[in-house]
Amino acid sequence: MRPTGTPQTEPTVWRKARFCQSGECIEIAKLNGMIAMRDSKDPGGHMLHYTSEEFRFFIRSIKAGEFDGLAH
Repeated sequence: MRPTGTPQTEPTVWRKARFCQSGECIEIAKLNGMIAMRDSKDPGGHMLHYTSEEFRFFIRSIKAGEFDGLAH
């Protein structure tokens, strides 16, 4: 998680999963060359920042079911 000091040159577009029915979900966006993640209930709050490689690894792990037991 390494934020960069590079100014943002493109508009930030926050996305959340289409499965989010309650509105209480995480949102992700590309921000300063990183992938940022925030709580949709607190858009001005703390964000986590990941490199594209870190985020791809996380997504692959989710798809492989590595975190399935955490949601039960």
